[in-house]
Amino acid sequence: MPKKDKYALGEKLQKITLDFMELLITAGNKPKDEKHPFLELANTKLEILKITIRLTHEVKAIPTNKYHSLEERLQEIGRMLGGWIKSL
Repeated sequence: MPKKDKYALGEKLQKITLDFMELLITAGNKPKDEKHPFLELANTKLEILKITIRLTHEVKAIPTNKYHSLEERLQEIGRMLGGWIKSL
């Protein structure tokens, strides 16, 4: 990521990713009847992460091949998260 974008978008991406991971870990440690609110918040963070990565690609801060790789991974994470939510 270019230096000019690293501090704005890069830090934002790191914060969103860490928040997302924190929500998943919290949900994993809660009893079944308390997981749903954390998973819904995690799902929202995932959507924000997808949009931020798309923006990062649009301003040419990451190359297209890296963007596609990230999008594929995020789609898979979204499917897994959706399955977890539906299982509750």
